[in-house]
Amino acid sequence: MSIAPDAYADVVARIARAAQAAGRDPADVTLVAVSKQQPWEAVEPVLAAGQRVFGENRVQDAMARWDGRADGLTLHLIGPLQSNKAKEAVAFFDVIETVDREKLARVLAEEVQRQGRSPRIYVQVNTGEEAQKAGVIPAEADAFIAACRATFGLQPEGLMCIPPADEPAGPHFALLRKIAARNGLAKLSMGMSGDFETAVRFGATSVRVGSAVFGVRS
Repeated sequence: MSIAPDAYADVVARIARAAQAAGRDPADVTLVAVSKQQPWEAVEPVLAAGQRVFGENRVQDAMARWDGRADGLTLHLIGPLQSNKAKEAVAFFDVIETVDREKLARVLAEEVQRQGRSPRIYVQVNTGEEAQKAGVIPAEADAFIAACRATFGLQPEGLMCIPPADEPAGPHFALLRKIAARNGLAKLSMGMSGDFETAVRFGATSVRVGSAVFGVRS
């Protein structure tokens, strides 16, 4: 028997408490259950418990896992997207959270036109300006968001970030919220297993939680 439902219920309750403590409606915070690399035996009980929003890191892995099982679900791509996978990503995902460069924006826009399917788009911001991480740096975020809109005809609905592991997350969440506000973006995807309650306090509209829901991957 998987322990996932108990852990899942605990995460849902913690999100609700964090939202209420911040004077927010818990319904305004979406849990994206990060199912990447989890065995199906770990995912199935969470699905059965009513979870309908899942996050995946890789296009091929997500297609292998969810093909034929995705009815009624909302699937988020939360890992870096290579331009050559844009066609599959547009066809398969409901939300693409990691748009961070003009070449990718251009290819996504072409695929949206070609397929007549428009996944919701988030711009990933590298708030810590870490060389090894994807994401547009904060100083270039406004211009990139403007280019997504004016040059490529994409309409980002929000921003996403992954703060540096060795720094307090709060200032990074505050920075993301500030960039979103001045660009008229309503959605903030921020917060993971170790800091999602902090993210809720700073205005996250979705949190991406894996190990706290499913247990640590073996």
